[in-house]
Amino acid sequence: MTPIRKNTVLRRVKDITLSTTLGLALLNGTVMLQSCGSGNEQDEQTEQTKTTFGKGVRTYITETAPGTFKITDEVPVDPSRAGAIVSYVDGHRDTLSVEAARRLVETDSSTSTYLNNPNSYSQHHHSGLSNVLLWGSLGYMLGRRSGPQYANDARRYGSGVYANPGLYNRSGNIGESVRSSRVTRTTRPSGGRSGFFGGRSRGFSS
Repeated sequence: MTPIRKNTVLRRVKDITLSTTLGLALLNGTVMLQSCGSGNEQDEQTEQTKTTFGKGVRTYITETAPGTFKITDEVPVDPSRAGAIVSYVDGHRDTLSVEAARRLVETDSSTSTYLNNPNSYSQHHHSGLSNVLLWGSLGYMLGRRSGPQYANDARRYGSGVYANPGLYNRSGNIGESVRSSRVTRTTRPSGGRSGFFGGRSRGFSS
């Protein structure tokens, strides 16, 4: 039998230990990369969009018959004072904030149809409060679409919600002022990937 030197055994043990340690390190690195990738995907999924306005409008609405409403005036205001004042046939009056008006537009079956599927809206259109809110100048603050492809909708439905043609014509400048002041920002929460690169945001007006 050929004798095995003690130093040779030690070297082999060290080689095995080093190999195992290196393997574990590489394995851990793979797991860490997978975790980072998972965090990045979550960051992408948790991006948030926020829309703000530099200019606002206060809309005065009157119920001319039960369930039928018309815009009787619009006044440019600071966005913090924007909203609608509604006078009803029975004599009482409500003041709607932008948030309250938005909830009404988003939950009414007629206007929610337009927000979700404009092509099928025409058969659901009526003269109720939610439609008047959507098609007045305040509608831009409530989520109404404003791209060129929707300009015909604004003319088709908007003219009918004002008390008279003169008021409708005057409202054009007010509505455009509100629309053009809109700024939409997309933000990614801090944490995950942004721990390395920092949170990011981007904004654009429409």
